[in-house]
Amino acid sequence: MSAPQQPNVKLASAPDYREAYANSVQMRVNVWDFFLVFGTVQQQSETQVEIRNFQGIYVSPQQAKALLGLLQQNVAGYETAFGEIKLDPRMSPAGQVH
Repeated sequence: MSAPQQPNVKLASAPDYREAYANSVQMRVNVWDFFLVFGTVQQQSETQVEIRNFQGIYVSPQQAKALLGLLQQNVAGYETAFGEIKLDPRMSPAGQVH
């Protein structure tokens, strides 16, 4: 049995499409969706950090799992090409990633 033929996909940007840099991602999860909040971390002082959130995106659980697979594949490729990505050991895996 052969796999169904993939449709032709056309990528188009909406009029309000924009790109931005984020070094903070927060996630909230419920039974229906995953909510990703993107922002930038700004170090105000040695003891004060401000996170300025600028975009929230809802994705379905299926899209979240597909995104996980894409991220795993691309991080592995990046590390193969450029070396291991080191994370700050003070950041707990259950917390927010900044």
